[in-house]
Amino acid sequence: MFTVAAFYRFFALADPAALVEELRHTFTTPHLLGTTLVAPEGINGTMAGSAEAIDGLLHFLTERAGLERHEVKFSVTETQPFRRLKFKRKREIITFRTEAVDPTRPGQHVAPEDWNALVADPEVLLLDTRNTYETEIGTFLGAVRPPLDNFSAFAAWVQKNLDPERHRKVAMFCTGGIRCEKASAYMLQQGFPEVFHLKGGILKYLEEVPKEQSQWQGECYIFDERISVRHEDFQAESESALS
Repeated sequence: MFTVAAFYRFFALADPAALVEELRHTFTTPHLLGTTLVAPEGINGTMAGSAEAIDGLLHFLTERAGLERHEVKFSVTETQPFRRLKFKRKREIITFRTEAVDPTRPGQHVAPEDWNALVADPEVLLLDTRNTYETEIGTFLGAVRPPLDNFSAFAAWVQKNLDPERHRKVAMFCTGGIRCEKASAYMLQQGFPEVFHLKGGILKYLEEVPKEQSQWQGECYIFDERISVRHEDFQAESESALS
């Protein structure tokens, strides 16, 4: 079995190139594959490997980048979902290409165990911020699915279709939470009074919320050779097993 860890953290990083080089020098084991992006705004990655290899990487990122282990989303798979090990320097860890947005000032996080109660409120607009090819195979019951070809189109869709005076409570979600950090920060900057987003994204929800209580329908698209995951692909004890 391979352990898959998905993670991100927004923080000011003065020298992304130096961190990339340190990662490349430190992790050369064939037991760790996947991609980690490094930018002035933080880190973002999905990595897979043996429990020991993942533990070593997360320990490094905790020390060097302040990554919090309880924020990491874990799943397991019988086959290695990646072919290469890549550490890459980027301009953004999630591409938005819109006016300056401070992702360190996002909307209100909602824990997976509190999500069902929030979205049951009829005054809440439930918004899926992912691309159309992702939303077609699964989403939350009752979610609005903007026809997005890429995340960079989200801001224009909001400007055309939503109004802060009418949509006063917005709850949004994405795969792992990173897109919503920027999207919710953007919406707050545009004057939307109450913006919430699912902490840890769909992956954390599938990991922590029992299937019989779930409001999730279908499968969750992911960006590796597994293509998609379900409740059954997650184990809530993964973090404790690695600690």
